[in-house]
Amino acid sequence: MSALEIADIIGIICFALSGFLIAVHYKLDILGVFISSFLTALGGGMIRDALADRTPYVFTTNLPVILVVATVLIALLFKLHKIDDLEGKTAFIVSDAIGLVSFSITGSIVAIQNEFNFLGALILSFLTAVGGGTIRDILINRVPSILVSEFYATVALIIATIMFMLEEFGIRNLASITIVFIFGVALRLLAYYKNWHLPTLSKD
Repeated sequence: MSALEIADIIGIICFALSGFLIAVHYKLDILGVFISSFLTALGGGMIRDALADRTPYVFTTNLPVILVVATVLIALLFKLHKIDDLEGKTAFIVSDAIGLVSFSITGSIVAIQNEFNFLGALILSFLTAVGGGTIRDILINRVPSILVSEFYATVALIIATIMFMLEEFGIRNLASITIVFIFGVALRLLAYYKNWHLPTLSKD
């Protein structure tokens, strides 16, 4: 199994859980829960594949759909929907961070495989990581996380930059990607708990 496939599977599972928790927080019905999970887990990857002129992964194999459905069913089995303030719980923060970094990596790998330049790698990594969640947030009338969340989309851009540099120096392999993954998750969690934000513009 390639690094791309591993990162895709991890990202799908974690973002499916993230989408489930968001849906519960906004009191969506069971159909809304599945839609939120599917959009969060698969939306970014579909945008990535479309831009890279590839048939979307979800259209060529049943694994992504199985992973999303299984994640939602397991979450229901463990009654995660009955826990108060899920969006602020560790389960949500960690799953969202892992999904963000995993999809940042897959976007970077696809960009590199398609010989995109640095800007192309940044854009593809960014859209893969935040595309599904942004569509979900717009659908449920929520301000997208990339606009307000602590150092969120910036992590995707940092990961894309590191991945592109690894390729340029010829050291992109499973070991180096694993290190990038751990670094990215740690950076996102640190940014969340330290409440890091990019500077905002103000008239004052």
